[in-house]
Amino acid sequence: MRFSKWIVATVIVLNVFFTIAILYTFLQTGSEPSTLVAAWFAFTTGELWALSSIKRKEIEDERRYDIDQNCD
Repeated sequence: MRFSKWIVATVIVLNVFFTIAILYTFLQTGSEPSTLVAAWFAFTTGELWALSSIKRKEIEDERRYDIDQNCD
């Protein structure tokens, strides 16, 4: 499995654990840490967005390389 797939899987698992922890905290205290929730999901979304940008750049570079090789 490629490294990026491990990162995506890890982020998904961390989001599930975070959600469970937040729900448990809400049950115990009766208040939701909305700022923490927003910051967490903004962070993980940003990480996945950056990873997808890197992957798109790699695919674009591979296509350009293939086109250059076929033109010679």
